[in-house]
Amino acid sequence: MATLAPTQPSTYFDFRKAIAANRLKGLWRVMTGYHLSYAGAVITLAISALSKTATLFVLRYFADLVSGAAQPIVADMGQTFLLIGLAFVGFAAVEGGFAFLSGRLAAYTAEGITRRLRNFLFDHIQRLSFSYHSTTPTGDLIERVTSDVDALRRFFSEQAIGVGRILLLFFINWAAILSLSVKLGLVSVISIPPILLISVWFFKKVTAAYEKYQEQEAALSTALQENLTGVRVVKAFARQDYEKGKFEKENWGKFLKGKILLFMHSLFWPLSDIVLGLQMLGGFVFAGLMVIDGEITVGTYLAYVGLVVWLIWPIRNLGRLIVQTSTGMVSYGRLLEIMKQEREDLFGGKVQPTSPVKGEVAFENVSFQYSDGETDVLKNVSFTVKPGQSVALIGSTGSGKTSLVNLLPRFHEYTGGRILIDGIDLRDYPREYLRQQIGIVEQEPFLFSRSIRENIALGVARKVTDEEIEAAARAAAIHEAIVSFPDGYKTIVGEKGVTLSGGQKQRVTIARTILKNPRILILDDSTSSVDTETEAEIRQALNSLMENRTTFIIAHRIQSVMNADLIVVLDKGEITQMGTHAELVAQDGMYRKIYDIQTRVDDELANELSEFDIR
Repeated sequence: MATLAPTQPSTYFDFRKAIAANRLKGLWRVMTGYHLSYAGAVITLAISALSKTATLFVLRYFADLVSGAAQPIVADMGQTFLLIGLAFVGFAAVEGGFAFLSGRLAAYTAEGITRRLRNFLFDHIQRLSFSYHSTTPTGDLIERVTSDVDALRRFFSEQAIGVGRILLLFFINWAAILSLSVKLGLVSVISIPPILLISVWFFKKVTAAYEKYQEQEAALSTALQENLTGVRVVKAFARQDYEKGKFEKENWGKFLKGKILLFMHSLFWPLSDIVLGLQMLGGFVFAGLMVIDGEITVGTYLAYVGLVVWLIWPIRNLGRLIVQTSTGMVSYGRLLEIMKQEREDLFGGKVQPTSPVKGEVAFENVSFQYSDGETDVLKNVSFTVKPGQSVALIGSTGSGKTSLVNLLPRFHEYTGGRILIDGIDLRDYPREYLRQQIGIVEQEPFLFSRSIRENIALGVARKVTDEEIEAAARAAAIHEAIVSFPDGYKTIVGEKGVTLSGGQKQRVTIARTILKNPRILILDDSTSSVDTETEAEIRQALNSLMENRTTFIIAHRIQSVMNADLIVVLDKGEITQMGTHAELVAQDGMYRKIYDIQTRVDDELANELSEFDIR
């Protein structure tokens, strides 16, 4: 049975709703649905931090008890020591248990957010316009969906939770130190202003450096993706060394930018360690002098030493988090660039048809420009095709043939005139409906790395039977080839169908289109890249496919278009000739020139072959 397209998971979240002018506010919205788990992670951290602080106060009491500065809890000293030991063990257990629970909640928050973010981005990217995909490198998109999402995962798992932990540890331990001595409390925070200033300065520098690093990593991914996709071409032309040089150039660029980024990080740590080391040393000396002067006890000093470490550690890590947060901010910004892109509206339209189109297509003074708006790809194109008729588009490369047929499924929107299908403006139809009614057989067939059966069934969302799959394959003249494989229709084709020949791949795509059963058919030069014998087989399959369908044929060979009901000759986006084969051959023009050249070449080739056979 064919596999239906998966429905949206229950955890699907439209991240476009999280977009905000302030990135921190946007990140808070990104956490929608996980605020409670985040709060739980912070609260359990607070309990863990309080337990650590309580342990140090128990240490203070123990030291003062031993030195005689404190009285035992109970009369029996042995029982007092036992209670102190149980307190140490109990607080340590609470600290460790709640720290573990906090880690679990933080991991749940981070992994949950990034899982649904990846799902959203994959869905969102598929729904962006053809214009966007034609101008955005695939490697760059892959880099953002993988590396940048992972950087955001680290932000939520380490930095977002870390901020809560640091603030809690700081205020809890500072409050504890203030309870020991106000003087020690004030001395212990002297280093905060310089550390914050250093951190903010590094934040700005690291943000700029990391953004350049990510851009270079995207360029490297693009180079790798292009090389792997075109590896057969590289090998065919023995251009491995050339490609290696290209890759090494991009890799060297990443090395240099990564070196700068690491230098910024490595510079921050010594500066912060020097400042905070001086802070701790000064605090220890000041507290020691207070012990000598009798202002505090030895137990208080020991507690202070432990508390100040847990006070300085958050300050040090706050600086680190401020610097590392820049990576999360940069990655979030790069993801925002994708999220802000407008999706194609697949379902909106003034009409909502419930039955298939008849197939009458009329072009009325249609003009088209790409988004740059600099040149007219099509100019005042007008012709009409009746249901079931075929129209052939012929012309030189760049004449606008493919651009014209790409307007029908609304891959692009025409900029002038109008196109009517069954008398209704094309723009009034939902895109989803149009693409269900239109079948396309492209010049370069594309197959997914799945079974042949799955590739044939790809064009329909309903469940299809094996009989329907086989009938479509027979109509496409590919059934016999498929059953000759050991696994038949379960044969897994390689990436882009690399395990099949060019003709086999094309016929599988034809079978896919036959199964879809579209009312309008587009054949985009679908026989140009195969040999003569295979072309004849494909043409026979196409003739079966074209029956009772409105068909647009793009071709360069006259033999492929001469039986069309209407032939449209395009040059620089304008119609220069239009008529049947007999009418166009009878008049001077581009069509007659192409026909004469191809006829002469075919005759010369036939003569050469006949002479070869005689010899």
